[in-house]
Amino acid sequence: MTVRTCAAAAAIIASAGCGASSTESTATQAAKDLPPINTGAASLRAGFGTMDRLVEAAKHEGALNVIALPRQWVNYGEVIDTFADKYGLKVNELEPGASSKRELDVATQLKPDVFDLTMDMAVYGADRFAPYKVQGWQDLPDDVKDPAGAWYAAYGGYMSIGYDPREVKAPASFADLLQPGYRVALDGDPLRSAGAFDGVMAASMRSGVPRPEQGVELFAKLKQAGRFTEPAKANTIVAWDHLNAARGAQHPDAWKVAIPRETPLGGYHVQAINKAAPHPAAARLWQEFVFSDEGQNLLQKGYARPARGEAMLMKGTLDAEQAAKMPKAPGPPVLLTIPQADAAKAYLKQEWTKSVG
Repeated sequence: MTVRTCAAAAAIIASAGCGASSTESTATQAAKDLPPINTGAASLRAGFGTMDRLVEAAKHEGALNVIALPRQWVNYGEVIDTFADKYGLKVNELEPGASSKRELDVATQLKPDVFDLTMDMAVYGADRFAPYKVQGWQDLPDDVKDPAGAWYAAYGGYMSIGYDPREVKAPASFADLLQPGYRVALDGDPLRSAGAFDGVMAASMRSGVPRPEQGVELFAKLKQAGRFTEPAKANTIVAWDHLNAARGAQHPDAWKVAIPRETPLGGYHVQAINKAAPHPAAARLWQEFVFSDEGQNLLQKGYARPARGEAMLMKGTLDAEQAAKMPKAPGPPVLLTIPQADAAKAYLKQEWTKSVG
């Protein structure tokens, strides 16, 4: 090697060394330019700057408290386990079977970090939540999120009719359930269960408007005919489509799902962060995970309809194979307004036991 070549090689090495030092210096300066970590911030950018810093803060807290998340409900078992494994956090599962109202009632005592609620209870409890807008905020439809970020829909579904095709024909409407052969059940007591209440409301819909008296009348007639029963004895169950679809996946020849065209009643479950969360960074990391492409696809694996689904479909990040397995929706869902739901609950409280028992 000539002296000139050695000098050139030395220059290249020196240049590479300077470059590495410069890159390291730039990264260090960038880290210094980030805002101080604020675990109570209303966005990733404002509180942490990067996902890495959010993850680091959550790992420092070490745990996350969730409430009212049955592991079989919309695949939450896999969602929880994936989150825990991905970030090395312990997830404490509090009262998996709690109702949305129960979540709020025991929040002071049990101290959950995050909530999964029906939309009406989220509106009711909004003052207890810490506003936070996830990175996918713009992908969420405006009518299923609080403008200030107090709560935001994670997934939804349609009220459906699950049926055993070996015993009955596919019902085209709720009125078909009055025909002989259908043994019908709701998913619980409509005075206590949100899913059962929405089942009665779906049966009550007329031209997109709930008529509570019509829903009560239908189930009263089934009761009088001796064909309103419990789920274990039914060949037809009125429930959210993700529940009926999951049952159909386990018994493909024995259970099918229908969403009546004239009554596409829908509903959403929303996420929120407890204002008094003991693990505020982990709570925000949970929301980022649930609303990420990975989290939303895991919920869809449980036959829920991801709130970011339309945007993900356009971006090509929605699990198309799983999407094809979902019950066919007849059109956009009709959502009950808070006043409609309140009026219907008052009517059922007065008439259900008297008419149906």
